[in-house]
Amino acid sequence: MLRRIFLLAFLLVSAMAYSQTQKPLRIIMIGAHPDDCDLDAGGIGILFSKMGHAVKFVAVTNGDAGHQSEGGGMLAKRRFAEAKEAGKRFGVEYDVLDNHDGELLPNLNVRLQLIRKIREWGADIVIAPRPNDYHPDHRYTGILVQDAAYMVGVPNVAADTPPLKKNPVFLYFHDNFQRPNPFRPDVVVDISAVYEQKIYALDAHVSQVYEWLPWIGGYLDQVPKTDAEKKVWLAKTRAVPISAEARISLEKWYGKNYAANVKHAEFFEICEYGSRPTDEDIRRLFPMLKFTN
Repeated sequence: MLRRIFLLAFLLVSAMAYSQTQKPLRIIMIGAHPDDCDLDAGGIGILFSKMGHAVKFVAVTNGDAGHQSEGGGMLAKRRFAEAKEAGKRFGVEYDVLDNHDGELLPNLNVRLQLIRKIREWGADIVIAPRPNDYHPDHRYTGILVQDAAYMVGVPNVAADTPPLKKNPVFLYFHDNFQRPNPFRPDVVVDISAVYEQKIYALDAHVSQVYEWLPWIGGYLDQVPKTDAEKKVWLAKTRAVPISAEARISLEKWYGKNYAANVKHAEFFEICEYGSRPTDEDIRRLFPMLKFTN
């Protein structure tokens, strides 16, 4: 265990030293609601930030429908404050767009909003949901980002914002949906070293992780009463199992011996839109991937 801690520390220090000699990467993650990026990729958000790279989370809706007893403008304000606090804990910038929760549609107006966000950030990497999901806001966020993927380089679209000179690499967040095709874990990142910090950041989304999601999921009675117990419970319930397929991907990026001991990871599928990255490109864009054996 001690060897593993030293190894993780060495990898972070090495990556930080590398980042000081290279141009910092710019990563933008786009979720439907204030907490989606956090849940799906908060760990890599922390890792990128610690390495000196620039990370932005974007919520396409304001979350004004995501609660069992609150709603509208007051809930939107509460969720905005939670997102900003979570951003501080993750070490990332956090934007919340003023589109209604539960009413998102893949229209031109929202597409232009996202084109501008991606351009303004000068993104090297864009991560969003796949367009097959149980929630329409999630599905349409995936479609909107796909529709923006080519257009970020077209000068006459959203002409008030300079186009990108190079198309970013687009990736998908992890999901468990099997149709029309199952998620493919092309890139799997070890977040064990920062999992505790991820949970601390998720804890800022009180209205979601301790109220709304347990209520809609039918397990509100399982949420502990004290703050300390809640964080322990959150760490346990938000741990994502590493599938056999994901473990194989871990072995590719880290080596077999290292991969066998990874406890917490986040998973990403490469999107066919945008730039088509090679393995060498992925290692450059994800400098925390270090093959050790």
